[in-house]
Amino acid sequence: MPFSRRYSILLLGILVFFTGCATHTVRHLASDASLITIGKSTKNDVLTYLGQPDSERMVSADTKQWVYFEERKSFLQKAPVIGKAFSPAGYGMLLITFKGDLVVDCRYSSYNKDEFDWARSYPWQDMKE
Repeated sequence: MPFSRRYSILLLGILVFFTGCATHTVRHLASDASLITIGKSTKNDVLTYLGQPDSERMVSADTKQWVYFEERKSFLQKAPVIGKAFSPAGYGMLLITFKGDLVVDCRYSSYNKDEFDWARSYPWQDMKE
């Protein structure tokens, strides 16, 4: 097999592999939260930075909350084709509270899949009869 043909096949394989990584946009909620200024940012600012919320709810007549949610993929979940068979490494959530059109609160929280494994390892939890 000539060198140029092997090189072409290798290049094609690399391109196919990397196109699997670019199929959707990626959110980085922790860093996106830093773009929001409490007391100054408006709904339009938040829409510009983060897009449409994943969900929203009315807290009171003039107070609304928007929720942005992201799934942090595990190493195996990032693999093309087989990645869908594995569970995520954790989740991130950004909760933004508006009073009227102004941001009054912005909270980011994160959850890792193994975060509560310690609770299962304590012997005092075993009930003895």
